[in-house]
Amino acid sequence: MQPANKLMTLILLIFMGTELTQVLPANPEDSWQVYSSAQDSEGRCVCTVVAPQQSMCSRDARTKQLRQLLEKVQNMTQSIQVLDQRTQRDLQYVEKMEVQLRGLETKFRQVEENHKQNIAKQFKAIKAKMEELRPLIPVLEEYKADAKLVLQFKEEVQNLTTVLSELQEEMGAYDYEELHNRVSNLEERLRACMQKLACGKLTGISDPITIKTSGSRFGSWMTDPLAPEGDTRVWYMDGYHNNRFVREYKSMQDFMTSDNFTSHRLPHPWSGTGQVVYNGSIYFNKFQSHVIIKFDFRTSSISKSRQLDYAGFNNAYHYAWGGHSDIDLMADEGGLWAVYATNQNAGNIVLSKLNPSTLQIVKSWTTNHPKRSAGESFMICGTLYVTNGYSGGTKVYYAYSTNSSTYEYIDIAFQNKYSHISMLDYNPRDRALYAWNNGHQVLYNVTLFHVINSEEL
Repeated sequence: MQPANKLMTLILLIFMGTELTQVLPANPEDSWQVYSSAQDSEGRCVCTVVAPQQSMCSRDARTKQLRQLLEKVQNMTQSIQVLDQRTQRDLQYVEKMEVQLRGLETKFRQVEENHKQNIAKQFKAIKAKMEELRPLIPVLEEYKADAKLVLQFKEEVQNLTTVLSELQEEMGAYDYEELHNRVSNLEERLRACMQKLACGKLTGISDPITIKTSGSRFGSWMTDPLAPEGDTRVWYMDGYHNNRFVREYKSMQDFMTSDNFTSHRLPHPWSGTGQVVYNGSIYFNKFQSHVIIKFDFRTSSISKSRQLDYAGFNNAYHYAWGGHSDIDLMADEGGLWAVYATNQNAGNIVLSKLNPSTLQIVKSWTTNHPKRSAGESFMICGTLYVTNGYSGGTKVYYAYSTNSSTYEYIDIAFQNKYSHISMLDYNPRDRALYAWNNGHQVLYNVTLFHVINSEEL
């Protein structure tokens, strides 16, 4: 095949729509070696790196270049498979919802045509429900389009893999730079797509999973969302004041099954239960002050401290349960945050994004939600979610988006199994909520709804 014809074939293949299956040699022992692999049962990206053995023309520079491209494409194939599984799973849910919406719309039209024969109260109720659900229809259409986008990604990787495999037998028959640009473009678009899927709007919280029963009624526990691969240490802090000892457990398994731990002594006692471990350091509010301290576990020393100007402290603007919970530090996909209240904002919640290194405020948002009326709060994807209480029946009912500087009232069920929540924080790596519930350490899985806008890719 001539180079020009092969180029046209590649272009045509890229824009054809077929299903993708993973492309690997028939007998891996003959021509491939597996260097490393990682996979996650929760649906995160999977990466497998493969490369030709040393016997395959390793001295030929062009062969080496093509082999590197093949490795990239294989890596993207694995990521796309995970992406496709998640998208198809969500699409099934969306399609079921769409059928219900369309059915409701048909019933509504029937009621409108025969409204004289229907009771006015029933008609108004159905109409109100239809108006509430109608905005979801264009969202569902957009989500179906996103599923087609994933199929296009799959087809492009399939075509590139096929052409690259053929080129290993016909060296020099194709422009390497052109091929490299196409692989790089696809890789960039895939990365952008995966980034979009990492975030979304909270739509559900699972039933609680009790990990352990220990400590007093109040406390906090957490893992580091930025810990290196394989680092599953658990950090445990009992009480909300007059304590400065942090327990370190080697793993979640150790935390669940043993009392083996290392104790770290902080230079000052903490206030409240709003501590967070982030990138190897613990950030906490110094007792009876509006000072935030960053303590580095690696050096066992304070690496930074700073006053959070105007923030209430010493039970001035606590959560509804009290406990010196004036300043709540937390992390999400976007970084480090502080939730507090000020006199200037009439005791309503102020949300500030912090620089993790300097503790300086990057940007602040003022909300209309009274801090003392909040049960607890947590950040997911730049949105602050607030519960309506800390004991008895509880739900997430208020959300403030920093992306749009707007708020809304929501209704997401949240099971308060042990009737007293004194700590609730989100971990973006685990995509789970960590809670301290009346002397029980509890986990909740969360469901996020995401819509990919193809124009942004």
